[in-house]
Amino acid sequence: MTALEFTSVVERMAPTLRPAAYNLTRDSDDAKDLVQETLLKAFVNRDKFKAGTNLKAWLYTIMRNTFINHYNKITKRSSSVDTTDYIQTHPTDDRMIAVNGASGEFALNDIYAAIEKLPEELRTPFMMYYVGYKYLEISDKLKLPIGTVKNRIHLARKELKQELKGYAYAD
Repeated sequence: MTALEFTSVVERMAPTLRPAAYNLTRDSDDAKDLVQETLLKAFVNRDKFKAGTNLKAWLYTIMRNTFINHYNKITKRSSSVDTTDYIQTHPTDDRMIAVNGASGEFALNDIYAAIEKLPEELRTPFMMYYVGYKYLEISDKLKLPIGTVKNRIHLARKELKQELKGYAYAD
């Protein structure tokens, strides 16, 4: 498919992207921006499109991934908590300050014990994910299918949640 043909086909499909973009963003201006960014990425990455495959699905995938990446960027940026409003500053005498880390230490010991109770096949991928490995990296290192890795991490979380249910917050 030539660049001109590709451009023509993509431009004809642009209006069909708008409803899906609106469903993702729930804002008409943001939806227009998302469609525009999707089309820009499609034109820039035209060489990555395989002729004979579903162009519409490819465009929807670009749009969805663009939306997810933008959402993750926004939530990561706004997730830092400013605790200055919650901290009350009182002039205190250093002799009156007491630190009690016992309850935190008990909880941490319970967490470590719960992790140790996990079967090795669940504990290893869970701990790798916990320290920062991505699913694909864990899959490569353990020579397991990525679906198996995701499932084992899910099962480990489920078992840990059950084991540590005494620490759950009551709503």
